Amino acid sequence: MLLGEPLPFIKNYIEKLNGAIKAHCPEKELSRIQRYWLSFCVTAIIVTNSVCWSRFQKAGIGRYGIGALSWMFRKSSIPWEMLLQMSVAAILRQYGITKGCIGIDDTDKKRSKSTRKISYVHKIKHKPSGGYVMGQSIVFLVLITPKITIPVGFAFHMPDPGLKAWSKNNKKLKEKGVPKKERPAKPDRDKNYPTMPQIAVSLLEKFRKAHPQIHIQCVFADALYGTKDFVDQTSALFKGAQVISQIRANQLVRFRNRNRTVKDYFEAFPGTEQTMQVRGGEQIKVTVGSARLHVHAHRKKRFVIALKYEGEDEYRYIIASDLSWRTIDIMEAYIP
Repeated sequence: MLLGEPLPFIKNYIEKLNGAIKAHCPEKELSRIQRYWLSFCVTAIIVTNSVCWSRFQKAGIGRYGIGALSWMFRKSSIPWEMLLQMSVAAILRQYGITKGCIGIDDTDKKRSKSTRKISYVHKIKHKPSGGYVMGQSIVFLVLITPKITIPVGFAFHMPDPGLKAWSKNNKKLKEKGVPKKERPAKPDRDKNYPTMPQIAVSLLEKFRKAHPQIHIQCVFADALYGTKDFVDQTSALFKGAQVISQIRANQLVRFRNRNRTVKDYFEAFPGTEQTMQVRGGEQIKVTVGSARLHVHAHRKKRFVIALKYEGEDEYRYIIASDLSWRTIDIMEAYIP
């Protein structure tokens, strides 16, 4: 498909984006040329289903050359760091959105083994094959509202090379039978390589700062983010919001002054089968048990739920920060 002019609705969107930037930071507004270039590039992405200067040039029937397109990207003073949040602000204002829930997840993007010029590329686990590939890891936030669901933040994750090298060496020494006291001590994490939960908290802070008018009712994430620091920091950031995550089956909980694993607890107090409605209106059958228990690793009481979908044999264990919510409310907020 050939591209002569940017699509009208995209030009309108870029004007609204520029208006949001001007309202937030007047000295950062986009120039006429910058607005047209952005409109052209967004249109070209839709038309070519790619981000490729060469394809943009071909679709644009010579209106822009590869050099001009890439020069604007590399040299222009466009406030790149503001575009996503200001775009989100324009969309929220367009739809009159004032509240919602935030979902946190991460994904891997496979890259070529010979990649040298793309940032944050490292060796990642390839789940389908069980081996390793070169790729990028991305942590992202999604805002879920009654009207729309949109991405509102992302950042790349890179493993700490110092910790990675220590772990590899420590494993070799351990296999050789070297005692722990004779092996090198674990180094402190480099602040330039934060963990995924730390990145998620940073993204949440940026969202809160950029959109203080949006009331966040719930923040949820998978087991990787089920740490004390993540739950406590997120709860403090969005006061009154429910924070939901998962814990491992072997984590300890206290019941009647006795510590036991969360798996053992729910084997003694099994759940009941229920039919629940998830987002989108679909009805599903689940087995659910719940209790307000002191979680040893979190050093405080959490709302703990054992959940098993129909056809599954093993429970997964969900925790929630706000003890006042009902079990059904937590489940409906968490289950996608």
